Amino acid sequence: MASHRKSRPSGTRVAGIRTPALATAALTSVALLSQTANAAPSADDKPSLEEVEKKVDDLYRQAESATDKYNAAKEKSAKQRKRVDTLLDDVAQRTQKLNEAREELGTFAAAQYRTGASAPDTATFLLADSPQDYFDQNQLMGRLTSRQKGAVDDYVTEQSATMKKRQEATKSLETLTESQGDLKTAKATVQTKLAGARELLSKLTAEEKARLAAIEKEKQQEAARKAAELARQQAAEQKAREEAAAQQEQESSSGSTTAPSTSAPSAPSAPDSSYATKAEKALAFARAQIGKPYVWGATGPGSYDCSGLTQAAWKAAGVDIPRVTYDQVNAGTTVSLSNAQPGDLVFFYDDISHVGMYIGNGMMIHAPKPGAYVREESIYYDGESSIYSVVRPA
Repeated sequence: MASHRKSRPSGTRVAGIRTPALATAALTSVALLSQTANAAPSADDKPSLEEVEKKVDDLYRQAESATDKYNAAKEKSAKQRKRVDTLLDDVAQRTQKLNEAREELGTFAAAQYRTGASAPDTATFLLADSPQDYFDQNQLMGRLTSRQKGAVDDYVTEQSATMKKRQEATKSLETLTESQGDLKTAKATVQTKLAGARELLSKLTAEEKARLAAIEKEKQQEAARKAAELARQQAAEQKAREEAAAQQEQESSSGSTTAPSTSAPSAPSAPDSSYATKAEKALAFARAQIGKPYVWGATGPGSYDCSGLTQAAWKAAGVDIPRVTYDQVNAGTTVSLSNAQPGDLVFFYDDISHVGMYIGNGMMIHAPKPGAYVREESIYYDGESSIYSVVRPA
């Protein structure tokens, strides 16, 4: 903060002259300066609207990145819970079989006790930690009938299998606890980032909010201009390819041996008809969701986050893709932006924290951010540099 103290006038100070009036004025000035120094920052220190907008956008992006981590932890936790439940069911069933085998051995022991045959060896066998230790004793083995030997084998097998499954279940429970901890951390991060964004926006006056909306509108207009430019480029390339193909077909039908022209752009790898059919179904689903709110972690049907929408859309077309953006980006073939086709997924930012579905002409359908709704928007909504890659699923 700039000092409010004025520079002292040049000139020679007359020493030794000090009146009560001058002393009072000096003390008053010192008090005022002290109050000024301790006062709250002036309005000049308030961040500009552009700074507020950037900070809010950064917080939303960080929240979206944390949402992906939340989604991944939630998916992992659900899978681990399912595995734990399966293992616990298996352990319960094996424990039941183990008890049945133990009861059968008890029946044999009781029978031997009643007849007085080999009671000490049998009792020792049943109390042993490892029945296998007694299999090598010829005396005991000779006294066991084939049925009894089978019962002992079943008991040992079930005891070993049950112990193994219990160990697996214990490890899975530990992993589940870790996944739930990650889930809790990610959820807290998302909520903190969103709260920070809401706090910044709540401090804006009505005039500032109107100016911020105007800035956003200017960005949208520029994004729309860039989308139209891409649409013209794609249309021109498509027309050149069609003309080159028609010329080549005409030369072939006329029997000309003239080499085909190389001036036309080479045709990029176009999606096959089956992809176009699936993409049409996925896009129809996505369009039907327009107007539904963005909710972090949501996968429909009433609300979506960005990757929840793209996953649900492609699932409607019969294609399963992963839940989170940084897995979805690897679930297909990467293509150039100029070769983007309807249905392709457009990913954004270096941390791949956002995704939308391309619909053609530089436009996409996406679930933008908290407080917004599923909508059609230019893929340049946050500038060309924000586009990370384009991926063709299926």
